[in-house]
Amino acid sequence: MKLLEDRIKRDGTVLPGEVLKVDNFLNHQVDPQLMFELGAEFKRLFENEGVTRILTVESSGIAPALMAGYQMHVPVVFARKHRSLTLTDDLYTARVYSYTKQVNNDISIDKRFIKPNDKILIIDDFLANGQAVEGMLEIAKAAKVDVVGVGVVIEKRFQKGHQLVLDAGIHLEALASIASLDNNQVVFANSAE
Repeated sequence: MKLLEDRIKRDGTVLPGEVLKVDNFLNHQVDPQLMFELGAEFKRLFENEGVTRILTVESSGIAPALMAGYQMHVPVVFARKHRSLTLTDDLYTARVYSYTKQVNNDISIDKRFIKPNDKILIIDDFLANGQAVEGMLEIAKAAKVDVVGVGVVIEKRFQKGHQLVLDAGIHLEALASIASLDNNQVVFANSAE
């Protein structure tokens, strides 16, 4: 998606450890117009999959997932990283490691918000090593629902998450696919092929 690639080139920063910082438009400060366009693109890419519900992980996946849900007219459910007084039992739970935060999180979704006949689309901000997607797939398996796709705003194709999703036989779409962050430069997969 050229609009997104241009924004990454203009406003993204490559940090040590193969980290792409896009906090000024995606995962700290959010550009609503860009999210609206990303939602429209996710709709276009997955509109023939029969999606009935979108799942994501708090907090950075919420904005793109919400806009996709808005465009597709389906509810969005986000896995919570922290339990609250209102989220206590009857949960689907998985453990997820965050590379950028260097912590394990137990993510949870209330069982009321996933139905057995759902066709789930997982949306997240990044796909790198695939831990968040693995956690969401674990929850979907426990809920016995069909995952019809994984949509990510940005994938780091050079890390294992891309292959993990493909090996699971799931339709994967990345709106921006990065082949390399070598020498502090973003090289998109479509320009590296």
